[in-house]
Amino acid sequence: MVRKKPASVAVLALQGDFEAHRRALARMGIASFEARKPAEIDEAAGVIIPGGESTTLWKFFELAPWEEALARFAASGRPMLGTCAGAIVLAREVTNPAQKALGLLDVSIERNGYGRQADSFIGAVDAPSLGGQIPAVFIRAPRIRAVGPRVNVLATREGEPVLVRQGNVVAATFHPELTPDERVHRLAFENVAAESPAEVSRRSDEAMKR
Repeated sequence: MVRKKPASVAVLALQGDFEAHRRALARMGIASFEARKPAEIDEAAGVIIPGGESTTLWKFFELAPWEEALARFAASGRPMLGTCAGAIVLAREVTNPAQKALGLLDVSIERNGYGRQADSFIGAVDAPSLGGQIPAVFIRAPRIRAVGPRVNVLATREGEPVLVRQGNVVAATFHPELTPDERVHRLAFENVAAESPAEVSRRSDEAMKR
């Protein structure tokens, strides 16, 4: 009998607060591991591209075949979540300034849309389909300027989209991992099996040793 591999979510550990995402998943009973090489995501149950600096992310992407690995993963239908800089690299078009992106999400997104670091803020966004307002942390956040016809807007701030979904790809311009609210992670990984905390810890350790 072939043993099924652990259903763990790969959190890209190239930069950003990837540990906060792992803590959010653990609270939900979902195992995760830190991915530092493209091949490590091949068997993952899902992928998270955390925030940070999108231009720095691309420097890492250019050192290894991340672009191909992420495109292949998205095509498999397994869930992907990008937050802040992660949302930027998922986009079809990036402005302010223009830069390369994966093109896995049909949106046009503006870097540093609210201003500089000093203009970062904490607020709430309107997400009727997720039960109401969601607390949101915006840190040098991007702004979604246009969405394609296949993109569903799931949350807005002052009428602007801040949480969107296209098929298996979810993107947030804010940092849901920095609040105790788990609805964004639950949305993205609703089909990943939850387990007991002890089993999550065991599977996460197992995944890290692969």
